[in-house]
Amino acid sequence: MTKELLKKIPNKNFLLNSLSANCHNRALLNYCIDEVLDALRKRILKGNVKTLDSHTIIKDIHLRYMQIYRGTLIPVINATGVVLHTNLGRAPISEEIFENIKKIVTSYSNLEYDLKKGERGDRYHHVAEYLKILTGAEDALIVNNNASAVFLILNTFGKNKNVIVSRGELVEIGGSFRIPEVMNNSGAKLKEVGTTNKTKLRDYEENIDKKTAILMKVHKSNYNIIGFAEDVSHKEIAKLAKDKNIISYYDLGSGFLSDIFKTLCNEPTLKEVVESGIDLVSASGDKLIGSVQCGIILGKKKLIDKLKKNQLLRMLRVDKITLAFLQETFKSYIEADENKIKSLTLFKANSYELTKKAEKLKSLIGEIDSEIVTTKTYIGGGSCPLQEVDSIGLIIHTYKAKSMEKRLREFETPVICRKGEDHLLFDMMAITEDEILTLAEAINWAKI
Repeated sequence: MTKELLKKIPNKNFLLNSLSANCHNRALLNYCIDEVLDALRKRILKGNVKTLDSHTIIKDIHLRYMQIYRGTLIPVINATGVVLHTNLGRAPISEEIFENIKKIVTSYSNLEYDLKKGERGDRYHHVAEYLKILTGAEDALIVNNNASAVFLILNTFGKNKNVIVSRGELVEIGGSFRIPEVMNNSGAKLKEVGTTNKTKLRDYEENIDKKTAILMKVHKSNYNIIGFAEDVSHKEIAKLAKDKNIISYYDLGSGFLSDIFKTLCNEPTLKEVVESGIDLVSASGDKLIGSVQCGIILGKKKLIDKLKKNQLLRMLRVDKITLAFLQETFKSYIEADENKIKSLTLFKANSYELTKKAEKLKSLIGEIDSEIVTTKTYIGGGSCPLQEVDSIGLIIHTYKAKSMEKRLREFETPVICRKGEDHLLFDMMAITEDEILTLAEAINWAKI
């Protein structure tokens, strides 16, 4: 039976000729045929194929061709409610900001050219002035993500020296990024102080010696220690470091510029952190700030100047596209026009607006068993850990929730939602108005 099925596999030339008539790229088509036939042979040998149909094989090859042609990085609809969903690209960018930077990224630019001197310049000053205006920092530097910022700072100022960190702040975030390992790789020597749940100012004081270079505070990005717990504020660390003539550094993880998060997260803005006297602070560009992936370093000019001289910076630098997006985003903050920042507009949506979106979606999916509910979601991206956010969702009741959820991910524009045993939940928080119709089409297509 197995041998007979293997013999029935269509000839490769037959498949090439059958599909080439549809104007397929021959090299790509060749690749897809080999892949599909190889997978088919393996299934036959495992006994998972009972009959063969050349039309089905041709269809499978065409589908695989279209998958590759489309590319693996594609838009999806985020119906999870988590606006800064790390797996879905964190902060979305508004079309207005994208349009405003198009001329810069599609043309030559003065990325590393000094227009006044008519000679080579450096890329590191771009957007620094905006950040100085927004935060009051003496200077700023952009690297490719916050992990890079942490590594660069520790390598520059803490190599072969002690860096003091509270045991309660030795965090691990997504992708197994652990502060102790990063510190070790940077050449800095970790000096743990306090206990997991309690660290006092005297724990830092008693462990400062001649080898101490940095007092470091780390934001607990994805957890909280509650109950019998105590930690030392960044203000206290800044004062102690100043008194001892050593560097204070706050790895803020996310960081924000908009006042809306002061209430939502009960945390200080980047401006307030800088004003506390901390020497260096680092944050992410694609979280609460609402822009693209990057690491933002703010601090004393003499320290930023030293960071710029570290040879590692060339490996961690950002390109013109990142700087163009940041420039436009920071301009929006300066102009107090936060409506241009897409993630902020999503966070600002009230219950009425979210309900209207849910009602529109419900009306578009006809007789499917659904109901509008109040729900809770999270900010995401390790920002404001465990802080719940009120939202509105549409629940679809179905005993085939698992199968329907899978089909939604297979739609032309995949839909990512929340799944229960007998229902699917579509949270409105991260869904934009112009996505409702497509979402409804996906649900009607995927219903079982």
